[in-house]
Amino acid sequence: MSALGHVVRVVCQPPSAAGFQLSGIEVTTAEDAPRTLDALRQLGADPKTAIILVDEALIAALPPEARRRLERQVKPMVVPFPGPAWSVSAAAEEAVLEILRQAIGYRVRPR
Repeated sequence: MSALGHVVRVVCQPPSAAGFQLSGIEVTTAEDAPRTLDALRQLGADPKTAIILVDEALIAALPPEARRRLERQVKPMVVPFPGPAWSVSAAAEEAVLEILRQAIGYRVRPR
């Protein structure tokens, strides 16, 4: 995404990447603090990068000194965003069990 030559980049965990890529934003995936710091260094070295959106779980995994440095820097601005919350919904589970009951003719029990 670009506005007047400035771009927004994303650093996130792999499960979040596809959504950002579909929106046209360049994504770098990371799964731990060293990879996150490396991605932030590389993206920050590009003078076109104005904003880097970073999964808040990745920010939380960084050493405190790195987080403080990121909070103080002006450009690129590093903005945390909440990652996906993968939780099992009882209502969704019941809906799937009902579909299975209708399809096979009897109720199944999840393990």
